[in-house]
Amino acid sequence: MPKHILSEEEAERVLNVADVTSALGIRDRAILETFYSTGIRRTEMINLQVHDIDADRGTLMVRQGKGSRDRLIPIGDRALAWIAKYLNEVRHKIVLADDQGTLFLVVTGDAFSPRSLGLMVADYIKRSGVNKSGSCHLFRHTMATLMLENGADVRFVQVMLGHAQLTSTQVYTQVAIRALKEIHTATHPARLERREDVKKIEDSMPNRLLKRVYGKEKQS
Repeated sequence: MPKHILSEEEAERVLNVADVTSALGIRDRAILETFYSTGIRRTEMINLQVHDIDADRGTLMVRQGKGSRDRLIPIGDRALAWIAKYLNEVRHKIVLADDQGTLFLVVTGDAFSPRSLGLMVADYIKRSGVNKSGSCHLFRHTMATLMLENGADVRFVQVMLGHAQLTSTQVYTQVAIRALKEIHTATHPARLERREDVKKIEDSMPNRLLKRVYGKEKQS
């Protein structure tokens, strides 16, 4: 089971740490947005090529992922917008003359190493103050869990993550149901006397989950 999962609000806090007034901040925001949107693995991010992004179709091609399998997956408009900003304003300033086509580059014009990318993402998570440990895989866990909470079919999430077996993806259904189990425990007729517990849980729930469970949003 994933040890930590970011809520939607926590994920946004991490994304917003990047200083997008700087070139490297724009690059880092594009990387974080891509992790959040697609849930790809760290090595898959490192190996992305410029031509693997199809902005017109809204897709990202993962080549030779785990098990040497290719997969074509969707990527969100916001992530695409940050990638476009990085390509238009940053990449051409750091790419080497012998451009190998790698999408995300370090300041020397080389591709990220797994360690350097992991440390970069972990630093943003730490600086956000969300008090949850993790790095690139934290966004993978978060993407899968939030999609399932919002009603995505587990088989679609399986394709997104590149899992060969559905059982590998089903672990996230156990994580996604935790919030619903808390509501069931607090609101089932056998527990109706625990109204203060219900109020605490409702207050901690994001509006999207409140609306899904109760058909209502928080009152201001």
